[in-house]
Amino acid sequence: MKKVVSALLAVACVSALFVSCSKKEAVANADVATGYTFGEEQTFRSEQPVTYSMFFSDASWYPKIETWETEGVFKNIEDLTNVHLDLTSYDSGDYNQKVNLAINSGSSAYIIPKVYSEDQYVAGGGIVAVSDYTKYMPNFTAFVKNYNMEPDLDTIRQSDGKFYRLPGLHQAALQDYTIMVREDIFEAAGYNVRELEKDWTWETLHDVLVGVKKYMVSQGMISESDYIWSDLWCGESGKGTGGNLLKLMGASYNVISGWAMEGSNGGIKFDYNKNEFYSSSVSEDYKKLISVANSFVKDGLLDPETFTQADDVANNKFYNGKTVIKSTNRSSMSNDIASVKKIVGDDAKVYVTAYPSGTTKNLAETSRLECGVMISQKALDELGEAEFIKMLRFVDWMFYSKEAYTLTKWGPEGKTWQYADVNGMKVKQLLPGYKCGGLGIGGADTDTDIRLKWGYACGNYFYGHSTAESTDNFTPDVQDLYARYGKYKTVAKVDPKAKPTEDQREQLNLWAVPLIDNINAWTLKFVTGQKDINKDWDAYISDCKNLNIDKIVNLTNEIYKAQ
Repeated sequence: MKKVVSALLAVACVSALFVSCSKKEAVANADVATGYTFGEEQTFRSEQPVTYSMFFSDASWYPKIETWETEGVFKNIEDLTNVHLDLTSYDSGDYNQKVNLAINSGSSAYIIPKVYSEDQYVAGGGIVAVSDYTKYMPNFTAFVKNYNMEPDLDTIRQSDGKFYRLPGLHQAALQDYTIMVREDIFEAAGYNVRELEKDWTWETLHDVLVGVKKYMVSQGMISESDYIWSDLWCGESGKGTGGNLLKLMGASYNVISGWAMEGSNGGIKFDYNKNEFYSSSVSEDYKKLISVANSFVKDGLLDPETFTQADDVANNKFYNGKTVIKSTNRSSMSNDIASVKKIVGDDAKVYVTAYPSGTTKNLAETSRLECGVMISQKALDELGEAEFIKMLRFVDWMFYSKEAYTLTKWGPEGKTWQYADVNGMKVKQLLPGYKCGGLGIGGADTDTDIRLKWGYACGNYFYGHSTAESTDNFTPDVQDLYARYGKYKTVAKVDPKAKPTEDQREQLNLWAVPLIDNINAWTLKFVTGQKDINKDWDAYISDCKNLNIDKIVNLTNEIYKAQ
């Protein structure tokens, strides 16, 4: 039984601010007026009500509604912890820009979740070096120790040896995004996707899609001018980078592209053979990537509007049978399949594939870290260190405890889900009458989606954790997909990190921001055919050089070699 040490006992036993405790022991703030309990796998609980401000990235496809706070996930958190979260919501499309503006203006919320890269914020002093405080976070430190995460954390340390973001921690790297196809139409056209995916490349997929389109035209299903691929997460949500699709393809060609360009300083990668950094954005591999991506557009397969349109446009085309391939991820798969069958009919067969390879078979995900939480300097300044540490212990519970992970992902046990025995295994299952797009668990039209209604399984606050926890919602189909990833794909070695000083980082950022904009703009023009890859490649390289790409590479290598 875990021991809870009261604030009074803490004061009586020690004169220090906090009482130390063993691994599984709960401890309390020694300041009676602001007492609280916490500990590894111990529910954080403030004796007095407390409010912490937090930013919220509001996704348009499952927008936050009042019931999330009045009866859903945030009400549950408050009931358990006595912590009220004062939320400031920004649309996910411009979340980073709004957060950046707030931090720079000194009006930041205390807790800043859903952050993929903290590099741009370090120099300004607006966020706290959280590595100075993780010793007060028992759930975080236990996970780091249990799964040997220190080498992973080293990849986000800055030149001062500190890290400024509390990342999502994974026991193992998991690939989330991939592609799905209308298997029934592929089969009718003479293609066995399940055999093809074992070793197919993006070039193979191109040739297969040519054949599929030819079949569809011959059957009067589409006209020659129609596209059979119109993708999501590349247009509005792709933020002008090509989004998910170019990220997947980029990893296949050992380059940084799409969503992965953010924070990359211009596609910087590490060459282990030469022991130095280089820009993948001006490499022959990058030219190969955009050439292959362009072939899908040029040959009438991929709709160029993919790179400008809203996500629901792409989804609706696939659901209505107008297209036969699109991107998906774990949380979308079940709904995607159900939506096709609802509109096209039960005879429609949808298959989620291990996406093609390029020059490598590498998965796009390599790191055991993912997006995470920053803490604003404003929180430390306004709360003072003792209350600041108290807030961090709440953050530790909310983002790193098993209890909070299950609550924010599944909802309260007995209300939205229960344990069930499946083939002798104890598994979580939603109760009858519920479904959840965020968990990839479909249901009837009349079922309540626990994400839409109450905010469970929202990407703002559940990520990371052990493989058992992060896969506890996987359906047999998803489990099968991961088994195929293991057979057909590989995990790339994680690049080391050059750790610039504040001045060096500022210089790199000054160079990188316009350079990345230039790379993304040129890339989309190449892919959509507005620029000719062969004729205009040299002009593209020249633009990148004029925007200091060589200086970025040289300075990055200088920093790395001086470490």
